[in-house]
Amino acid sequence: MRGKLRIMTVMSSPTPSPLHRRHVEAGAKFAEFGGWQMPLEYAGGGVVAEHTAVREAVGLFDVSHLGKIDVEGPGAADFVNTCLSADIERISPGRGQYTMACDPTGGVVDDMIAYLYGPDRVFLVPNAANSAEVASRLAAEAPDGVAVNDRHHDFALLAVQGPNSAQLLRNLSVPDDHEYMSFSDADLAGTSVVVCRTGYTGEHGYEIVVPVADAEKVWDAIIVAGADLGLKPAGLAARDTLRTEMGYPLHGHELSMEVSPVQARAGWAVGWKKPRFWGREALSAEREAGPKRRLWGLEATGRGIPRADMVVYSGDTEVGRTTSGTFSPTKKVGIALALLDTTATIEVDTPLEVDVRGRRLPVKVVKPPFITPSVK
Repeated sequence: MRGKLRIMTVMSSPTPSPLHRRHVEAGAKFAEFGGWQMPLEYAGGGVVAEHTAVREAVGLFDVSHLGKIDVEGPGAADFVNTCLSADIERISPGRGQYTMACDPTGGVVDDMIAYLYGPDRVFLVPNAANSAEVASRLAAEAPDGVAVNDRHHDFALLAVQGPNSAQLLRNLSVPDDHEYMSFSDADLAGTSVVVCRTGYTGEHGYEIVVPVADAEKVWDAIIVAGADLGLKPAGLAARDTLRTEMGYPLHGHELSMEVSPVQARAGWAVGWKKPRFWGREALSAEREAGPKRRLWGLEATGRGIPRADMVVYSGDTEVGRTTSGTFSPTKKVGIALALLDTTATIEVDTPLEVDVRGRRLPVKVVKPPFITPSVK
C-alpha cells in the first residue's frame, strides 16, 4: 500500500479566498493567480502605497492561495528528505526551511517552505498552482504508514510584514520573539493559529496559518491591532514588487521545469551531500559542468521599465532574457531579474540593454538584492 493522498476537487473557475468578502469590502481589484481569485491591490492608495507601507510600517497580505500539505507518519521527515532538495536534518523541530521539489531532469516542480514538527510530521507550503502536483509526487513514493494530505482548503494564510510587525503581534498578545524561520502555536483573537517567522518581502514579518472558519475573525483583529501602526492591506501586486526588489524567485519565472536551482543561484537550498533527492544526478552534473546561463539583476540607467520575457543585449549580441521586471517603488527606477548567458562577459555594473517594445533601455548588471534587507 502506498502513501494515502487526499486532494480537494479542483474548481473550473477561480477559487475565491476565504477572505474574499473582506477584500470586496476594502475595494480590492482582483486577479486570477494559480487558479485562485486574489486581491491585486486595494482602493485608497494602490501598489506603491501598499509597497511603502511594508517597507516603512506594516502590511497585511492574504496569501491563502499558497498550498498546505501535511506529510505525517513514522519517518515522515526522513521520507521528505529523500525527495526535496534541502537537507532537513540541518534544522530542528520548530524550524522552517526553504526547499524545492525537483524533477529528475533538474527542473523545479516547485519551491516551498518545509516546517518540521518532528520526525513524524512535516508541513509544506508550496505555490498555489503546483500544490496538487507536489502532493501527488510525494504520495506516489510515500512508504507504508506515511500519509500525504493536501490541506489546501483547510487553512487560510496571512502575512504580516514590515518593521512594525513585531509590535502588531504584541498588540494582539502574541509572542513576537521568534527567530527567523521558526514557528510555534499561538492564540490570536481566541483562535488557535501557527505563527511562522517567515516572509517574502525582505522585511521583518510573520506568516500566520489560520483555520478557514476563523479567517475573517483573525483578519479583523489584525486590522484593529495595526490601526495605529500604519498598517495597510496589501495585494499581490505589491507582493511582487517587494520580492523582486529582494531578488526572490517566483516559480514560473526564476525557477521552473526549464530553470534549475543552479541557474537561478539557488544552489544554497540544495543538500549536495545528501545521498538521495529528486534530481540529484542532473543537478550535480550541471553544477560540475557549470550552468549555461545564470540569474542576475538589471537596474535601469535610463527611463523605462523592463518586464518579463524581454531580450537582453550586449551591443548587437543577444545575451539572455528577463524573467521578471517592474518599477521599484523603493529605488524609483526600473529593475529586472534575467537569465544571462555564462559565455558572455558579465559582472556587476556591466552595461547592457533591454529591448522594451522595440526601444533599447540601458541597464547595468546588479547582483540581487537591489535593496538592503532588514530580515535578521
